[in-house]
Amino acid sequence: MTTAIAEITRSEVEDFLYYEARLLDDREFETWLECYRKDASYWMPAWDVDDTLTTDPQSEISLIYYPNRAGLEDRVFRIRTDRSSATSLPEPRTGPNITDVEILERRDGEIDLRYNWHTFYYRYNHTDSYFGTTFLTLDTSGDSPLITAKKIILKNDYIHHVVDIYHV
Repeated sequence: MTTAIAEITRSEVEDFLYYEARLLDDREFETWLECYRKDASYWMPAWDVDDTLTTDPQSEISLIYYPNRAGLEDRVFRIRTDRSSATSLPEPRTGPNITDVEILERRDGEIDLRYNWHTFYYRYNHTDSYFGTTFLTLDTSGDSPLITAKKIILKNDYIHHVVDIYHV
């Protein structure tokens, strides 16, 4: 029998966010997937020519869009099996930093939050930097939080190569 998280604290939310980021950083992608509910959406809209974000992943360009966890599972499969244009050797090294965690709204069994992040990416003797803001909905009705929606706003104007899940 599962017991819902009574009232998740800011510290517990931050711990969960750090855990998710560490799993990506350590390339523990299969365990990282367990942070997501099966119906979780994962979306990184693109900046359009008017310097505004796209608003509809179904009809406009996105940097990344998966309507559910199955898309993320496919992405992990492609990373692991080298069936990806974004994956090659040597594997990149990343270092994410999460700041300014803010709980926006609490509902029965869910929390909406936002946070800022900055990720350093190292490969081929070159370091790149990515930064942005993420909006996240957590399902807190079970034993541990699960992500139900993740919207990532990449604030870099120009990117030098394909952006992947471990960059953000």
